[in-house]
Amino acid sequence: MRILIATDAWHPQVNGVVRTYERLAEEARAQGTEITFLSPSEFRSLPCPAYSSIRLAIPDRRRADDLIESARADFVHVATEGPVGLMARSFCLRASRPFTTAYHTKFPEYACALLSIPTSWSFTLLRRFHNAGAGTMVATPSLGTELRRRGFKHLMPWTRGVDAALFRPREVRLFGSDQPVFLYVGRVSKEKNIEAFLAADLPGRKVVVGGGPHLAALKHRFADVTFTGPRAGEDLARHYASADVFVFPSRTDTFGLVLLEAMASGVPIAAYPVTGPIDIVERGVSGFLDEDLGKAARAALTLDRAKVREDSSRFTWARTAELFLNNIGNVSAAAAARVAAARTTRRAGTRPAMPQHLAP
Repeated sequence: MRILIATDAWHPQVNGVVRTYERLAEEARAQGTEITFLSPSEFRSLPCPAYSSIRLAIPDRRRADDLIESARADFVHVATEGPVGLMARSFCLRASRPFTTAYHTKFPEYACALLSIPTSWSFTLLRRFHNAGAGTMVATPSLGTELRRRGFKHLMPWTRGVDAALFRPREVRLFGSDQPVFLYVGRVSKEKNIEAFLAADLPGRKVVVGGGPHLAALKHRFADVTFTGPRAGEDLARHYASADVFVFPSRTDTFGLVLLEAMASGVPIAAYPVTGPIDIVERGVSGFLDEDLGKAARAALTLDRAKVREDSSRFTWARTAELFLNNIGNVSAAAAARVAAARTTRRAGTRPAMPQHLAP
C-alpha cells in the first residue's frame, strides 16, 4: 500500500508533527506500507508571519494535482490545515477520493492568544476542514472529547511513541549535581507559556533547551536561567537525563512528545492538568499535575525514576504506526463497500424489465 501524506510541517522545521511523521514512515515501512510526502518544498513559498523559519507554500492547484497524481498513492492523509493540506483536501473532494485528517495543533487557542481572534471563528473553519474527510485522527481521549463537543465527527484514536533506546536514563549531569535541575525542552515561543515555568519558585537550576521567536526576550528577562539552544540526537538525550524534573508549562498542546522523551529518560513530569499531560502522566508514578506548577515540580522530585521510565513503555512507535494504518484500512474498506453497494444498486436499477408474459 502507498500512502501520500500532505503536510505543511516538514523539514527544516523541528517539532512534534515532523518527528511524528518521520517515525511513522519508518515504522510503516517495516509493516509493509510505503509513505511519501507532499510538503512546502514542492512549491514556491513565503516565510510565515512571526515564524520566519517556517515556510508557507504559495497555493498552486495545478501543480498540487500533478504531484498527487504522480505519487500514485492508494490513499491520501492530510496532516495539517495549511496551504498544502488545503490543496490536497481540494484534490480529494474534486476526485471523490476518501481521505483522513489529523488534529495536531490547537490553532484556535493560539490565534486567540496571539491575534485576539475569537476561538469560535477558528473552530468553525477547522470543523468544516476536518469534517469533509472520512475521519480525523486525534492523539488523546481528552482531545477527542473536546473536539466532539465542538461538532467534529468521525474521530479516530492515534497515539504517539518514543524511542526508548535513545531516550534512557544515563549517568550524566551536564548541569552539576549540587542542586536539582528543572528542565524544559521544546519550541521557545509565546504560546508555550514558558514564563510560568521560569517564574515558579523552585529550589534549583532551571534549564531551557530549544530555540524560537521568544528566546531573546526570555534570555533578557530571566538572566539566571540556562538557555542551551536547540539540541538533537544523543546530545538531546544527555540533556534530558541530566534533569531531575521535566516541567511542561503549555496549556495548548494536543499531546507533547517531549513528555514521553523525558519519561523514557527516567525524568518525572510537572505540568498543568490539561489535554496531553492528563492523558499521559500517571499521577504519583510518572509525575504530578497541578494548577500550581511549582508545587507539581517540587512534588515530582520525590518520584522513583525507574518507575517513571517503566510508565513510558506504554507508548511505542510501532503501536503508533499500527493504529494509523488500521484507521486508514478501515476507511478504505468502508469506501470500497460503498462503491460496491452503489454498483449493485445501479445494476439492479438498470436491469431490463421482464416481459409481462414471462412474469411469474
